[in-house]
Amino acid sequence: MALRNSRRTVAPQLALAPVPLAELLRRVRDVLALAFDDAYWVTAEIAELTLPRFGAGHCYLTLTDPATGAGGAEVRTQVRATIWRNRYEALGPHFEQQTGQPLRAGMRVLARCQVRFHEQYGLSLDIIALDASYTVGDLARQRAETIAKLEARDLLQRNKRLSLALAPQRLAVISSATAAGWQDFVRQLEEAPYAFSVALFPAAMQGQEAPASILAALEQIKRQRSQFDAVIIIRGGGSRTDLLCFDDYGLAAAIGAFPLPVLTGIGHDRDEAVCDLTAHTSLKTPTAAAIFLVERLARLEAAFNGYGVRIHELCTQQLGQYGTALQRLGRQVVQLSQGRIGQEQTALRQRLRRATETPREALLREARQLTGQQQHLRRAALQAADRQRRRVRHLGRLVLRRFRQLHQRRREALLRQRYQLEVAAVRATARHALALAAAVTRHASLDPQHLGQRGYLRADSLHPITPATPAGTLLLLQLPEGPLPVQVVDLAAPPDPLSF
Repeated sequence: MALRNSRRTVAPQLALAPVPLAELLRRVRDVLALAFDDAYWVTAEIAELTLPRFGAGHCYLTLTDPATGAGGAEVRTQVRATIWRNRYEALGPHFEQQTGQPLRAGMRVLARCQVRFHEQYGLSLDIIALDASYTVGDLARQRAETIAKLEARDLLQRNKRLSLALAPQRLAVISSATAAGWQDFVRQLEEAPYAFSVALFPAAMQGQEAPASILAALEQIKRQRSQFDAVIIIRGGGSRTDLLCFDDYGLAAAIGAFPLPVLTGIGHDRDEAVCDLTAHTSLKTPTAAAIFLVERLARLEAAFNGYGVRIHELCTQQLGQYGTALQRLGRQVVQLSQGRIGQEQTALRQRLRRATETPREALLREARQLTGQQQHLRRAALQAADRQRRRVRHLGRLVLRRFRQLHQRRREALLRQRYQLEVAAVRATARHALALAAAVTRHASLDPQHLGQRGYLRADSLHPITPATPAGTLLLLQLPEGPLPVQVVDLAAPPDPLSF
C-alpha cells in the first residue's frame, strides 16, 4: 500500500521560534499517524520475546531484519512490537496450532502491523495479525536446507551402512533419567527372556539446550565405544515444538558420522525428525525400540534353533549312512581276516620247521666255539695269574723300601722334638728360679721387723689409703713388737684432748 504524502507546504520564514520537546514529539506523532494510518504486512525475525505471565498480559517483541545502509553496508535494524492481550489470546493459540510451535526467538514471521509513536516510549509496532503459512514455509525451507547439507556430506546414509550386531545387547541409551519413555524402554527389556546390559547417559531431550546435551552424551559414548554394540536415543511423546531440537544440523550430523549404529525412538507420531533420517534405524517410540531389539534377538534365537534342528537331521542322516557303510566294511574285514589268517597259519608252520632246524645247527656251532674259548681262557688265566704274582712281589719290595725311609725320617723328627723340649724345659726352670728369688727378696723387704728398724711402719687396710680416706677408717700397724690397731682422724678438726 502506497504511503500518503504527508508533506505540507510551509511558507519560508526568516527565523523559527524554539519549540518544546513535547510539542515536537507530538507533531512527529501526528505526522506518523497521518502518513501510516493503515496496517502493513512486515517480514522480520524475532530477536527477543517476552510472553505473558500466568496466562494474562501483553506479549512484547523485538523485531529485527538486515537492511542495506549507506555505502552498501549491511545494517541490522530493529524495532519494538507489541501484541496486546486481547489479540494475543486469539493469535497465540492459532499460530501454535498452524505451525506446531509457539512464538520463539529466532523465528521469522509475517505480521500485519500498525505504526505507533508515543512521546514517552518512542516508535513501536502493534501486531494485529500473524500469517502462520509464512513461518511454516520458512521452517520447511530450513529443514530442506539441513537435509541437503547432510546429503552433500553423505551423512544421511553413512550410519545406515554400519553393520548392526546380530545380538545387540550392550546398549548405550541417551535419555532423560526421569522420562516415562526411559522407564517403558527398561521395563520392556526386563520382561524379555534375554540379558541386556544398558548404560544410561542422561541428557536434556527438549528445549534449546537439548542438542548440546545430547552431543555431550554422544562424545562420552564415543570415548568408550568398544564397550557397546549400539546407541539408543529415546524420549517420550511430545508436541512438534518439543521435537524441534532433533532437527538441529549439528546433532543430525553427529549421529550420521557416529562410529556405532544409532537407533532413535523419540516418540513422534507423523513426521520424521532430521535425526531419524541420519540414524541407522528410526523407530516411533521407546517401546518400539525395545521391541525391535527383543525381536532381533528372538529372530536370531529362532534361526539358531532352526540351524540346530537341521544339524540334528543331517547328523542323523549321516550316522545312518555311515552305519550301513560300517556294516558292509565289517563283513569285508571278516572275510579278508579269515583268508589272511589261513595264509599266516601256513607261513607260520613253514617258519616253525625252519626255526627248529636252524637253532640246532646254531647250538652245535656255539658248542664248538665255547670249547675253543674255554681252552683259550684257561691259558690266559694262568698267564694273568703269573703276571699278577710278579707284580705283587715287586710292589712288596717298593712298600718295604718306602716304609724304611719313612721310619727313618720319623725317628729323626722325634729326636729333634725331644731336644727342643729339653732346651725349653731348662729355660723355663731358669726363669722360674729367677722369679722365685725376686719374690723372696720382696717378701723379706716387707718384713715388719726390718721395716721398723728402718723407721717405717706397715699399715694393712681393706681399702687403699689416700688423702681422701674418710675419718674413722680402721688400720692395722705392723710394729716389731706386734700388730697395733689404729683409726684415721680428721686432721683439720681441733684435737679432742680426751682422745689421747
